[in-house]
Amino acid sequence: MRHVYECPVRWADQDPLGHVNNVVYVDYLQEARVDMLRTHGRSRQAEELAEGVVVVQTDVGYRAPLFFDFRSVLVECWVTEVRAATFTLAYEVFHVRPDGSRKVYLQASTVLTPYVFADERPRRLTPEEREGLAAYLEPVEAAERPPFTPRPAAAGHYPVRVRFSDVDVYRHVNNVTYFEYFQEARISYFEQLGRGPSVDVARPVLVIARKAVDYRVPVLHRPEPYDAWSWISRVGTTSFDVQSELCDGDTVLARAHTTAVVVDREAQRPTPPDPAFREALLAALP
Repeated sequence: MRHVYECPVRWADQDPLGHVNNVVYVDYLQEARVDMLRTHGRSRQAEELAEGVVVVQTDVGYRAPLFFDFRSVLVECWVTEVRAATFTLAYEVFHVRPDGSRKVYLQASTVLTPYVFADERPRRLTPEEREGLAAYLEPVEAAERPPFTPRPAAAGHYPVRVRFSDVDVYRHVNNVTYFEYFQEARISYFEQLGRGPSVDVARPVLVIARKAVDYRVPVLHRPEPYDAWSWISRVGTTSFDVQSELCDGDTVLARAHTTAVVVDREAQRPTPPDPAFREALLAALP
């Protein structure tokens, strides 16, 4: 059994290309997940699972751009794995075409663990919670995680300042906001690669094809900034990979792996980047 959530698309969700921004999709997934667990919770304890969890991993594959529409976009979600202290949800974001087929914009998965916020520790799933999740279980083989390479000395640095509005009711930075931090760090890093307005390097149009985030330690609100580091780990014909870490000193709080694709603005198709930009990417490889 699968749960379908009708998610409204807001005008402010768009990026400069007129697409729904890649970060916003993760907010849609969160809305669908909470709605699923609230709607189908079979007890008070099961209902608490809707909000009493933390995200361990998020892996998002972007399939097609989503443009603003007054129609809600549909988010289908279901359970793919239930373990002792974690469970995994899969998602598909789509519109239904007039012929009944789907226009799929995104496919994703999240690994979640129940959490005791008073003690700041994860806990095991109860038998009752496992039973409730089993109703939506469709086991699948887990997708291969992108390889992670050690941070090089030449990684780009970006100070991440946590806003008060980034923090949820449990005083943790919300999982969606990590995607925004990594996006800001990535854009800043591109400027450091020689793509600033005073440098004569063609600015490519980029779209995100995949983003995977591993959450390790909760990020809390504080006046001092955290450190975000970004570096190039692969350069292909029309795409490249950026890896990132969010740190507090030597402590890694979260890691991200992003695949970006260079596209032709008019054709909206992948295209090789300008040679000068490609040379900058290659020069940045560890």
